[in-house]
Amino acid sequence: MELTPHLVLQLVGQTLITAVLVAGPILGLTLLVGLLISVLQVVTQVQEMSLTFIPEVITVVLTMIVLAPWMLRKLLSFALGLLESIPGYF
Repeated sequence: MELTPHLVLQLVGQTLITAVLVAGPILGLTLLVGLLISVLQVVTQVQEMSLTFIPEVITVVLTMIVLAPWMLRKLLSFALGLLESIPGYF
């Protein structure tokens, strides 16, 4: 297997897909919590900056604690696949 532009694009695509899969749950849940807190602020007319920041940080930490094993397996699988394919490029 030779390193061709098609192969490079395939590797970049796999990298981007892996990045989206790993970062997506954290970003999605944080976005959802931020949206809910913003709606709550509009309804109650409380405009406090820490009210949005603290729940989002808690969401990120809890999501990372819960999904860390899955994220690590996903990243390790990608890295091992990439490293195992290196000899085929030469």
